[in-house]
Amino acid sequence: MIRTTPRRTLTLASPESPGRPAHVSAASGLVRVGEWLHVIADDSLHLATFPAKGDAPGHLSRLFEGLLPDEPQARKAAKPDLETLCLLPPLADAPHGALLALPSGSAPARMRGALLTLDAAGAVVGEARGVDCSALYQQLSREFGTLNIEGAAVVGNRLRLLQRGNGDAGVDALVDLDRERALRGVEVGALGPEVVRTTRRWELGRAGGVRLSFTDASPLPDGRMVFTATAEDTRDTYADGPIKGSAVGLLAQDGTPLFLDGVDAKVKLEGVDARVEGGRVHLLLVADADDPAVAAPLMEAVLDVAA
Repeated sequence: MIRTTPRRTLTLASPESPGRPAHVSAASGLVRVGEWLHVIADDSLHLATFPAKGDAPGHLSRLFEGLLPDEPQARKAAKPDLETLCLLPPLADAPHGALLALPSGSAPARMRGALLTLDAAGAVVGEARGVDCSALYQQLSREFGTLNIEGAAVVGNRLRLLQRGNGDAGVDALVDLDRERALRGVEVGALGPEVVRTTRRWELGRAGGVRLSFTDASPLPDGRMVFTATAEDTRDTYADGPIKGSAVGLLAQDGTPLFLDGVDAKVKLEGVDARVEGGRVHLLLVADADDPAVAAPLMEAVLDVAA
């Protein structure tokens, strides 16, 4: 069992809109760059950025124009459902790298991604640019049925996506995109089916009698990839359900499984950032409470694997 240590809650200096709570609740992806922690939330039109040290409140960067409804079911239907945040290498107009926020693709309204340029310190600069994922996602839906992209990481010459299959009928899979083709697509604002190299279906086992399914990914310098998984007792990709447990795993660069263990906190792990420090793999983790009144936690853990 992996021991987690609470670090802080994700409070904000100001809310997304009047009447909304001043915190991130539905944290769904996490990337650390320099002295900043970037967090995506699946019920928001913004990226949240926090200092990597201390507990100062975070600030928001707008991804899409407009406002989402406050009423929970209306908000759920209208949200872009950004589930994935991925650090990209330098691009032609982003010499210090960029962040790619990808949607789940679990509904027609959930096909828009966003690209954010970073500066030398790892902070977001300029305005977000849209990335149309509909052509790519329609192709993947034909293979997997209901789509639910929940994680992404640059691994060698691939941009690897994690497909999450909710419920016993769902499909978990690795989707490897050609890195250079995918980066060119992101730069021009659209990802199509031509970027797909391979797909591989997975079974991660069960926790509390419920299937574990992928929820996020983070690369390591040697090409391995850390991933998170959650056992959510739900019938599909749209409805939330009780959480029976979460786990953290490790894949080799070629996708071979190396490690999987449960975490001690009964939370819905949705985001991970992994880095090697002092010869060990250190993790930062965020969870989604599925309750807008509850601030998402930031936790830390150490994997018992060779760095």
